[in-house]
Amino acid sequence: MMLKEVVDAYLSRARSLGMRFDSAGQLLCRFSRVMGNPKIDEVTPEAVADFLRTKGALTTTWALRYKVLTGLYRFATSRGYVDRSPLPGTMPNLPPQQTPYVYSTAELGRLLEATATLQIGHSRQVPAMYRTLLLLLYGSGLRIGEALRLTLQDVDIAEQVISVRDTKFFKTRLVPIGPKLTQELAAHIERRHQLPMKNGNASPLFTTRDGRKWCYPRVISWFQHVRRAAGIKCPVGEIRPPRLHDIRHTAAVHRVVAWYRSGQDVQRLLPQLATYLGHIDIRSTQRYLQMTPDLLQVASERFAQYAMGSDHEG
Repeated sequence: MMLKEVVDAYLSRARSLGMRFDSAGQLLCRFSRVMGNPKIDEVTPEAVADFLRTKGALTTTWALRYKVLTGLYRFATSRGYVDRSPLPGTMPNLPPQQTPYVYSTAELGRLLEATATLQIGHSRQVPAMYRTLLLLLYGSGLRIGEALRLTLQDVDIAEQVISVRDTKFFKTRLVPIGPKLTQELAAHIERRHQLPMKNGNASPLFTTRDGRKWCYPRVISWFQHVRRAAGIKCPVGEIRPPRLHDIRHTAAVHRVVAWYRSGQDVQRLLPQLATYLGHIDIRSTQRYLQMTPDLLQVASERFAQYAMGSDHEG
């Protein structure tokens, strides 16, 4: 059986079970193309090893590709399409997973200003639209993919709420937004109506000049330009620079810091934050809350207040 046929069968089965498999599907289709679409039992371990490693230094991308290909070959062997998997039996020493970065408010401001650099070599609507995307990610805590899938009808300006559909866990959630972000989105939507709207209000919120939805790789590439222009470099001890996805981490940490400083019951509010971020349980949210200097400071202040109160009562 040809490799492409097995990939298609595997993706059809996964999607019939409710899995979206967007990025994994793209990876598997690329794997089939790179291999030259031979019969699946003709794919060699050497060719797979080359595909896993890619060019340059070994990165965590190796583990991601290995996981996706493992699923494919588990499916293929269970169906008898191939006798054994050509995947390596041992894992290489991969670099540690990147530590989430928490941008300061000053850095966020510089990122917003640096979106102006995107006017060079791009259509004129890109800088303002990208600025809106950054504000949306920070003000709503959305995942990048969720933001890029938004349509005009998903943003309710009157009610100040965003409908996030087809999320990571195949559920829809409502995300309330503040007045400043609402105002920014209202201005963005007004500009957006000047571009093609092939599907009316079901058209993408973030779009190219011809009305097509922004693609994830392009948005990530643009961020690298913006980050460099903003002067934000690799933190000490890290081998990779901060990411666009770290704005979501930043939004969560800043929210918790604000709760601490206003005297809120943070433990009681964490489940609400988990729901807001679209996490299935609070443990995912807790992983977002890295002990930054700000969090350490406010937590220490809260503990000091508690200790002083206990001594006074005693």
